[in-house]
Amino acid sequence: MIRRPVLSLMLAAVLCAAAPAGNSAFAAEGIPTEVLRVCADGNLLPFSNDRQEGFENRIAKLIADELNVPLAFTWWPQTIGFVRNTLRTRQCDLVMGTAVGEELMQNTNPYYRSTYALIYRKDSGITARTLTDPSLQGARIGVVARTPPSAVMLRHGLTNLEPYQLDTDTRAHHPAQQAVEDVAAARTDAAIVWGPIAGFFAARQSVPLAVVPLKDEPGASPFQYMISMGIRPDEPDWRHWLNDFIVRRQGDIDRILADYHVPLANADGSIRAASAKATVEAATVEAATVEAATVEAATVEAATPGAAVPEPDGYRMADYRAPTPPALRGAETVGPEEVERLAKAGAVLVDVLPMPPKPEGLAPGSRWVPPPHRSLPGAHWLPNVGYGTPSADQDAYFRTSLEALTAGDRKRPLVVFCQPDCWMSWNAAKRAVALGYQAVKWYPAGTDGWTAAGRELVTVEPEPKVAN
Repeated sequence: MIRRPVLSLMLAAVLCAAAPAGNSAFAAEGIPTEVLRVCADGNLLPFSNDRQEGFENRIAKLIADELNVPLAFTWWPQTIGFVRNTLRTRQCDLVMGTAVGEELMQNTNPYYRSTYALIYRKDSGITARTLTDPSLQGARIGVVARTPPSAVMLRHGLTNLEPYQLDTDTRAHHPAQQAVEDVAAARTDAAIVWGPIAGFFAARQSVPLAVVPLKDEPGASPFQYMISMGIRPDEPDWRHWLNDFIVRRQGDIDRILADYHVPLANADGSIRAASAKATVEAATVEAATVEAATVEAATVEAATPGAAVPEPDGYRMADYRAPTPPALRGAETVGPEEVERLAKAGAVLVDVLPMPPKPEGLAPGSRWVPPPHRSLPGAHWLPNVGYGTPSADQDAYFRTSLEALTAGDRKRPLVVFCQPDCWMSWNAAKRAVALGYQAVKWYPAGTDGWTAAGRELVTVEPEPKVAN
């Protein structure tokens, strides 16, 4: 499960299929109507505990309030058997945090993206912002065994490691929390743990700690993961309801995450500005004394504001290169790992980046050759189809191309993308949903996110027009 220090291992359980017939506690396909029952760990702050003090407890309360039903928790240690003994046995109906791409549960759209973080005492002499920093050489660094950082650290010659146990009963032990506390107590020089744990427990120490959210490194196990909610596979209406909730309440969710100092990452891998603020607050004892240098040392480049962009009712009509909403009604938001899996399973990859415009000032009669267009392997490039109001030709090109690429199968998965902060892909994915395609996936990180994840691009040509 992603939210523990267990990034490399997903939940190992098999979920049951159909819901019992005639259960009056549920509306269409699993939407609770009498009580919202949430599967959670009773001793795993900052996520959850049996006093309901975690951010997942608070977000679950938002959902229950929207449903206008009471909230109840099924407590189970988040270790092997968690899903088997909770969601699978129908003791509860929602897991609040699971990595996007977890195949043993049906994922909602993500409601946040976080990353592993490096922690060290501000008075330690370490000034690192990446794992390549020379100040980390020779330092005793805590890491939870078999999580992604452990392999990446070895690539950078960081071999003086203090290992912490991966699989543990959280009723007795919380190894990632211990890793943070050991840094504060100078038992170790630094630690690398999952960001929500790093930010939360760093803020609770009596000495100032720097918390540095880490970016993914090309060719290595990723540090950043999108986090969704998990439900049973046979409840599409429940999933659609939750996706709609995430879009409408993203601002409230982000404010809760900020209260717990959760580092938030954008789709392109940059760290959100709001996360930088939260990280600074976690890294200092008196927030009033924070200076610009602290911000710079505590985090990487701040990109866009943390507030989520609301999803419009219609299409985006102008300013197509701007921050986009975190999700799209009727479509699933996916990351590079899920895109790769979908492509291998036969999904159609649709690149909708516009054709580059002809440069101004060309001499009359000059021949202009557009630069090669680089895209995902196997992608089909449909340029100029993502405008808010496409021309008749552009609309026909999009419609007939999708029909041909899917062989008329409206259930075949479509992955629509262009580049980060590109409303063209959002518009095109929305239009595909409107055309009746039932498995539309929106990949907001696009080609930049693909290369940031260490994957290669290839040169592609525009898809030829199909006779209408």
